[in-house]
Amino acid sequence: MAGTRVTAHGEAAPADEAPPARTESRAWGRFAVFAESLLTGVWIAVASLGVVTYPAAFAAGARHLRRSIAHEGGGLREFVADFRSALRGGWLAGLAGWAAVAAVWVDVQAARTGIPGGPLVGAVGVVALIGLVVAGLRAAAVWEPGARWRTLLAQAGRRTVLDPAGSFLLMAGPAVAAVSAWFAAPLAIPVLGAVAAAAVAVEERYRHR
Repeated sequence: MAGTRVTAHGEAAPADEAPPARTESRAWGRFAVFAESLLTGVWIAVASLGVVTYPAAFAAGARHLRRSIAHEGGGLREFVADFRSALRGGWLAGLAGWAAVAAVWVDVQAARTGIPGGPLVGAVGVVALIGLVVAGLRAAAVWEPGARWRTLLAQAGRRTVLDPAGSFLLMAGPAVAAVSAWFAAPLAIPVLGAVAAAAVAVEERYRHR
């Protein structure tokens, strides 16, 4: 009969009614990616213990999540291999990031002393630091073995400016991690994986727009 399909019990049903199994499979796939993100957050947290290793940790985590979304093989062993590869130039990016944090901290302290123009300098420093964090996340999200961090960061800086909507979404990631750490420190660990997943999603959105 046109416009109908036969169910397993021999009953007619509208042909345009989607099979429940397909919906359940899609929902399970989303849950699997979410669970993988939380696990990846643990890996990122452990790999970031080297203080200047956090760019490489996020790069390896993002690449693992891209493989997971594409249903490609990969686990902890591949994450470690990617981390080692990203660390070759990533530690310099990590060192530069801490230097930027120190510079902004000095600006904020100077602003508190009441020197002329201090509040403006402090505000500009904080905004610049947020931009650097977003650019770093975007660079880590597209990292591939052999890529140069200087090139990745320069290109990510341009995307940060050209894609304000995506950049705004990424600003919320570190904020959520900070709030989670304030509420209960262990919660911030899996959230790091969600931040990496958000960076991957933002970069995919920018690439396909």
